[in-house]
Amino acid sequence: MHVIRHLLWVDCIAAALAGTLLLAFDEPLSALYALPPSWLRLIGAINLFYACISGSLASRKRRPMTLIAALSIANGAWAITCIGTALAVAGTATAFGMAQLLGEATFVGGLGWLEWRWREQLAKA
Repeated sequence: MHVIRHLLWVDCIAAALAGTLLLAFDEPLSALYALPPSWLRLIGAINLFYACISGSLASRKRRPMTLIAALSIANGAWAITCIGTALAVAGTATAFGMAQLLGEATFVGGLGWLEWRWREQLAKA
């Protein structure tokens, strides 16, 4: 139960870190990933948005289960979006670019699954 209480903070910190790095280093990462810098800025901005939402939920004493469920579903949708993006750029992105997209899909999809699985406990944590 102790780890579950901090799951939303993990979501928040990971999204904030990913978003900040993508926005701060969009040009060098663009060259490394062979992805347009505008895509990396968009992904970074979306990550910061997720950080705000999950951080807002994590800091509450009472967390509405509907908001936790919405975050979980949004994480799943973002994971699918990352996979779709990876498929779309598979011919042009470097291995680093593919790893970033598929790694984010795996991590965010896993968070979404865990948040869904433990939504009742997260509402009470």
